[in-house]
Amino acid sequence: MSELLSVRDLTVSYGDLTIVDRVSFSLSAGEWLMVVGPNGAGKSTIVSAISGGAPHRGRVSVLGRSLTSYKPSALARVMGVLAQRHNVGYAFTVEEVVRLGRYCHRRGVFAGSTSQDEAAIERAVAMTGLEPIWRQSVLTLSGGELQRTFLAQLFAQDPQALILDEPTNHLDLAYQEQVFDLISQWLKEPGRAVLSVVHDLSLARAYGSSALLLDRGRSVGSGPVSDTLSRQRLSQVYEMDVYAWMERMLSQWQEVVTL
Repeated sequence: MSELLSVRDLTVSYGDLTIVDRVSFSLSAGEWLMVVGPNGAGKSTIVSAISGGAPHRGRVSVLGRSLTSYKPSALARVMGVLAQRHNVGYAFTVEEVVRLGRYCHRRGVFAGSTSQDEAAIERAVAMTGLEPIWRQSVLTLSGGELQRTFLAQLFAQDPQALILDEPTNHLDLAYQEQVFDLISQWLKEPGRAVLSVVHDLSLARAYGSSALLLDRGRSVGSGPVSDTLSRQRLSQVYEMDVYAWMERMLSQWQEVVTL
């Protein structure tokens, strides 16, 4: 597998407070890396650092080149970022928001859309099922519709790697399934990879191929999901028997069979 992203000894500090402490990991084509850990573990800070949004120490490489060597438009053609929240204060339509995903591919500020742009937009709309609300203002959308709109923008952008910060945060169960299934479908194309921050360990186990487990800014383990999210490691990080808790929750939904 080709390595799209390499992070070595990533450290993020604000004054005397260290949020992320010498964390290392990589992201290869075909991989879905789940970044998990309790609140305050540094998950979202890592996303901010590797997308160029937070000052950091250590080395972040994208396709073998230092992150800092990329111009924003060139980086956007390789890596797309989906924020945890979208503060929309403008009456753009769904179409206008999705079309913004192609901006990084423009040859100039005043360049028009190409046939390649239109094809990418059509694919993104088809994947996310946005046709019924295509002309609608984003100010009128539900949380799930808004998340699908920004996901379609990323699909239209057509990067090689998606960096997602809690992509289903505050969404209903149906929308959680919908968004994760869409990402899973997108990942099937060759040469693509996904890194996503998640709180829900069940989603991490269901969709992830690998995991990075954090605790107080440090890496506790990384590798295949089943190995990284072991009973012992989760108990250590969450200070509770996570497996027993999950089993107890599942038992509430198991049908009682009577003879």
